[in-house]
Amino acid sequence: MTHLRRHGPGLLVAAVLATAATFLGAVWPVLGVPVLALAGGAMFGVFARRTGDERFTPGLASAQQRLLGAAIVLLGLGLPVGAVVGVGRGTIVVLIGTLLVGALAALVVGRLLALDRDSAILVAVGTTICGASAIAAATAVIKPDRERTAYALGTIFVFNVVAVLVYPPLGHLLGMSEQAFGLWAGTAINDTSSVLAAGVAFGSAAAHFAVIVKLVRSLAIIPLCVGLHFGARRDSGVTPLWRTIPLFVVLFLAASALAATGVIRPSWTTALSHVSAWLIAAVLAVVGTTLTPQRLRTAGHRPLLFGGILSVILGISSLALQFATGWR
Repeated sequence: MTHLRRHGPGLLVAAVLATAATFLGAVWPVLGVPVLALAGGAMFGVFARRTGDERFTPGLASAQQRLLGAAIVLLGLGLPVGAVVGVGRGTIVVLIGTLLVGALAALVVGRLLALDRDSAILVAVGTTICGASAIAAATAVIKPDRERTAYALGTIFVFNVVAVLVYPPLGHLLGMSEQAFGLWAGTAINDTSSVLAAGVAFGSAAAHFAVIVKLVRSLAIIPLCVGLHFGARRDSGVTPLWRTIPLFVVLFLAASALAATGVIRPSWTTALSHVSAWLIAAVLAVVGTTLTPQRLRTAGHRPLLFGGILSVILGISSLALQFATGWR
């Protein structure tokens, strides 16, 4: 009971903000749930600081620590490992090639812009893998400052909106088929909602294929988290392998394997993916409560420039790989 009294108010705030963001995200899909959750949290944070009310702090901190891992594990139930085979040989070439180009570009451009390590990682994984979900997974491993997480999410949002507006007319101009456009959107646009929005603007078949490609691309969360965890421990001496892998990564992989068996009914998978998205929204709302304009200004313009350059490189490399492998 004491635990509930201490953490209940903050957990309730996170739940309310996540629910409101989810509802408003359905009404205004261009904005997206992550940005709305972050904005809602920021507004509540202003209110809490002005009133000096500290009763929400324990619950908000608990929500961020405990809900994130659960959200990432639930994502795995919507990403069956067998789906990788189903997307076809040519698709895998484009997927892997685009990820490799994105990773190399992030390394080079990040150094040229002299970005701090955490900002570079968050913007890079958000752009090259899967937007807010990848940023959330990376945050669970490297534990960056909250303002860097928020700035990375804001950067992702800006270029998601640009992609939704620009990609469909460009696809028509290039004479792309619906499957080819779906592959382009699924590999070059980072957030699932934006991938779907761009696909719908091009055609229903494009939307369906784009989402499948995007789900397969999201499987890169697994090596991402393992790699980041190894990097975080490289200066701390030799550590047994089983201790270097975060538990949520293991559970994510197990959930993906379980989804591939067909045990999980499609209706359950859809519901669980909604729960996962809601949990991520709750975590982002908590991040938003700690933000101030001063903290965001310290990030500067370079992460935004970094995200823009990576987005352009990703889009061009995906197109080049598609044409090279015969996708039209």
